[in-house]
Amino acid sequence: MKKHLNTLFVTTEGAYLRKEGQAVVVRVEKQTRLRVPLHNLDGIVCFGRVGCSPALMASCAKGNVSISFLNPYGGFLAAVTGFTPGNVLLRRQQYRAADAAESTLAIAKEVVAGKIANSRSVLLRAARDISDPDAQEQLQRAARRMANDVTMARNETSLDALRGREGESAATYFQVFSSMISPQATGFAFTTRSRRPPLDPLNALLSFLYSMLTHDARSACEAAGLDAAVGFLHRDRPGRPGLALDLIEEFRAFLVDRLTLSLINRRQIQSSDFEITQSGAVLLKDKPRKTVLAAYQKRKQATITHPFLDEKTTIGLLIHLQARLLARHLRGDLDAYPPFLWR
Repeated sequence: MKKHLNTLFVTTEGAYLRKEGQAVVVRVEKQTRLRVPLHNLDGIVCFGRVGCSPALMASCAKGNVSISFLNPYGGFLAAVTGFTPGNVLLRRQQYRAADAAESTLAIAKEVVAGKIANSRSVLLRAARDISDPDAQEQLQRAARRMANDVTMARNETSLDALRGREGESAATYFQVFSSMISPQATGFAFTTRSRRPPLDPLNALLSFLYSMLTHDARSACEAAGLDAAVGFLHRDRPGRPGLALDLIEEFRAFLVDRLTLSLINRRQIQSSDFEITQSGAVLLKDKPRKTVLAAYQKRKQATITHPFLDEKTTIGLLIHLQARLLARHLRGDLDAYPPFLWR
């Protein structure tokens, strides 16, 4: 079993990362700010203008420590990875399955069903926890509609119809998203999902954390010997990690949305923690961004019993386990891909 390791997030503009012995050293203005042993890391995420030495990148590639370079919003720019581990026959089987309409639809249906089911569970959990009866009714009504969407998703006969079902269910989910936000948390009313760029604080926070989850999913695909670029629900597009985007669908609500709501409702993050750029994009400020990253890392270290494997694991390893379950399905060891279903 893969051990849950840490991710190093570097958010300071102008920072430079270099290798010293078996450690990564972070230097800012020629001063050493941090030293971390490489064997304690499974990933490094750099935001904005952050540089890395060739020696460090080579060492990370050899040691399967992924390095991702993101813009200040958390948008992916580039990654440094080594050779994809695992059996080339697995990747060839992945390509064959992605080219076959029947196998592609079968996997995509489970991905969408898992996404909808987990989003519905978030609504039901929130409905139990809040005291406002009107908000409770809104959430429960939406959850009932989404229960039907889970069944319908598994019965769709084409990818286009499946994506339509996913879109309708997502609209239902986000229509009641504001009902899960505490009235005391001002400035986070949800109107519509906006991306590239996010146009309000709530969308900025969601997009930022989705980017962190995508980084983890890319690493999970590589570790399992899968090609992160070749997905089933998300079809091939240059520069897009289709399979990584497939994997995160099941974890968006469970991990990111719940963490977002927790940060807002506990007022760990407030609307004043964001700034509006000249382009109209909303950006999380540096200090609260570190608060969000620390909360994300802490959440990944919590333990849970995997609903399919029935074994204890950390939340941070869930997406790695899903990648390995998908690999087992592609090899023929599992008749169907089992999505992660949170209850």
